[in-house]
Amino acid sequence: MHKRALLSVWDKTGIVDFAKGLVARGFEILSTGGTMTALQKAGVAVTKVEQVTGVPEMMGGRVKTLHPAVLAGILARRKVESDMAELQSQGYQPVDVVAVNLYPFVQTISRPDATFGEAMENIDIGGPTMVRAAAKNHKSVWVVVDPADYPLVLDSVREPSQDAQSQVRRQLAAKAFAHTAEYDGAISGFFAKVCAQGDFPLHLSRQFKLKSQLRYGENPHQQAAFYVDASAGPDNLAGARQLHGKELSFNNLNDANAALLAAREFSQTAVVALKHTNPCGVGISAEGDLARAFRRAHAGDPVSIFGGIVACNRMVDEETARLMAGIFLEVILAPGFTKQALEILTTKKNLRLLELQEPGTTDSTTAWNYKAIAGGLLVETEDCIEDDPSSWRCVTKNSVPDDAREDLLLAWKVVKHVKSNAIVLAKSGATVGIGAGQMNRVQAAEIALSAAGEKARGSVLASDAFFPFDDVVRVAAKGGVRAIVQPGGSVRDEDSIRACDELGIPMLFTGIRHFRH
Repeated sequence: MHKRALLSVWDKTGIVDFAKGLVARGFEILSTGGTMTALQKAGVAVTKVEQVTGVPEMMGGRVKTLHPAVLAGILARRKVESDMAELQSQGYQPVDVVAVNLYPFVQTISRPDATFGEAMENIDIGGPTMVRAAAKNHKSVWVVVDPADYPLVLDSVREPSQDAQSQVRRQLAAKAFAHTAEYDGAISGFFAKVCAQGDFPLHLSRQFKLKSQLRYGENPHQQAAFYVDASAGPDNLAGARQLHGKELSFNNLNDANAALLAAREFSQTAVVALKHTNPCGVGISAEGDLARAFRRAHAGDPVSIFGGIVACNRMVDEETARLMAGIFLEVILAPGFTKQALEILTTKKNLRLLELQEPGTTDSTTAWNYKAIAGGLLVETEDCIEDDPSSWRCVTKNSVPDDAREDLLLAWKVVKHVKSNAIVLAKSGATVGIGAGQMNRVQAAEIALSAAGEKARGSVLASDAFFPFDDVVRVAAKGGVRAIVQPGGSVRDEDSIRACDELGIPMLFTGIRHFRH
């Protein structure tokens, strides 16, 4: 009796060579659909699955392998006499190798134009069933879901040591169960999001795949690894391509993600310099001049940018690269680098260069933010509400000067990405002082003003949350701040409004808070 291998794959990479290798080792090949066609074109002898089942493919291929002739052949325990006797009584034969990979559900839902119907059609049914059956019976069956494992299987089936064969089959089974769990997790996650409608699902499933083990975590005594969300699209840090530099660390990745999220805030050309997940300098250029935006970001805090992360929302050009090369940076993220920019920046051996897709905006209706706590998980929608300056309300006697509005919006966009309590000062298209992570707001204001120095005069101020007292207004006035934007909503708003009127500082209320804890 020939040994049998069932091959039914969506990703046909290496499948012809694998089939030929199995035939050379005495296997009969069973197959279906597109896999069978590809093998026949390559001259591989193939038995149609319907010849084994006695039933033709049905419903446009939806039903073809879900049959006892297939599943019993996979699940039969070779050393259990009753299993083998039942198999023989039905005229069925064992299946010894199952090579299956699944319909491209994740790739389908990652497309912006994918419809719900397309998503449903790309949910594989027979594939996961055969994979799980083969993995369950791995004492007797080789299950392979990754084309990279084809050579391993071809070597293993010739391995004379039964212990060695058993070890390989167990490893393949573990990979197969992880594969189907990831697949089902992606489907579950898709339904959780499309059906949420403002509520959260009763059960939340997330699947992650190991991308890399890291040298250590936040500190050298901590171990760490980088996992990738199986259902995430390419427009994120996990989808970045490292062009140069040494291995990314845990802190590099954490900071780089924070920098990317901040850079996504801007439609204008922007550069975000960041340290310890807090922006330290942000510059924009309405003229589209990236070098100008970088100079502004650097000038915002030329001390803190040293050893920091820089994220750009435009391709890095030669002029900007020369400016960047003049200081010590850990990571530069951008949607691309010109040839000349790469020649300049790759002279710095340890500088990590990450190429990203054009940073876009996050859809608040589908994106969730997760925070792990002891014994659980906090889940919220992302803080990606569209800031609309036309809805902001002037609450003071003096109105905001027109030439201050762009800087107020800049400061407001940046303060959203600064740890609370947060104060940001901006002037002439750049941040000039940032106060982050303080236990009270007046301290955050004092830090921002101290960092800005003389640049504070004529700047504007943004606060991530309301003023509970008028002390921030008075500190800002002493530093020379000329306009303020804050959420409002304190029971003592009138105190701050009176102080602003007394000191001649216009103030806007946004009605929106941007805590970042």
